[in-house]
Amino acid sequence: MKISKKILALLVILLLVLLGWFAVVKLKPNNPDNQIRVVAAENFWGSLINQIGGNRVNVTSVISNPNIDPHEYESNSADAIAISKAQLVVVNGEGYDSWASQLVSASPSSDRQVLNIAHFLNQPTGANPHFWYNPSYVNRVDLKVTSLLIKIDPSSKSYFEHNLNLLNSKMQSYLNIIKFIKSHYPNEKVAATESIFVYMAHAMGLDLISPPAFITAVAEGNDPPAPSVVEFENQLNQHQVKLLVYNVQTVTPLTSMIRSIALKDKIPVVGISETIQPPNLSFENWMKIEVTNIEQGLSLKK
Repeated sequence: MKISKKILALLVILLLVLLGWFAVVKLKPNNPDNQIRVVAAENFWGSLINQIGGNRVNVTSVISNPNIDPHEYESNSADAIAISKAQLVVVNGEGYDSWASQLVSASPSSDRQVLNIAHFLNQPTGANPHFWYNPSYVNRVDLKVTSLLIKIDPSSKSYFEHNLNLLNSKMQSYLNIIKFIKSHYPNEKVAATESIFVYMAHAMGLDLISPPAFITAVAEGNDPPAPSVVEFENQLNQHQVKLLVYNVQTVTPLTSMIRSIALKDKIPVVGISETIQPPNLSFENWMKIEVTNIEQGLSLKK
């Protein structure tokens, strides 16, 4: 059967349309809005990325459940799939989320940007991994995230930079409280059940006197040395500290005992968390609540 030139031309056009459709589907799998696919190992980094990226990003924060101790998190197949498809992966590093780095290595991609916070901050092996409690570190990470998003999507450069400026403005609220504490309570002695508070205590100009061996062991999931436990109990019983900062996500019988001693001795106890609580809060609002509670605890008379 002879095919007319008109029909043949229509068939060619139809074939080209189909080929173009398949090309689009291949280039944009499960991403109809052409957003940058981002995976953050924890929701505190995810919140910052989401605010900088705005509607140009699709952020998945793996650890966001307030009932999970991030130190003990075990990844699953959904995490592996999300990371394999991501264009940007942000991990905390320094042993805090080794599972995430392992998943990145398991699905190498030359098109993926990976930001390991610990490496970016040039942190040595064994460093305190709670970098998001250091305001200056957070500022540096925000700048780096902005540059990586621009690298992935250069056409949105001004949009990302505008969002970064907005984020910096919103950050001022909690940063001002930190400055207030530093100026009104210089070198005030405080205690903490875990090393999560070390960076923030320094930023606030407070003197964190809890035995380092105790708070480091708890952070690493180990039993603190007996002498450090006794020293900590004495600090509380003798009212050597103005308040106790208590990690509500890393709770052990020993930290619960320390909290009970503080309450018995009428020492204010302020809870802080590893991840954003509740999870629907923004990073800066979460931090504002925590530093406000600390300021209120410090203001109480002994």
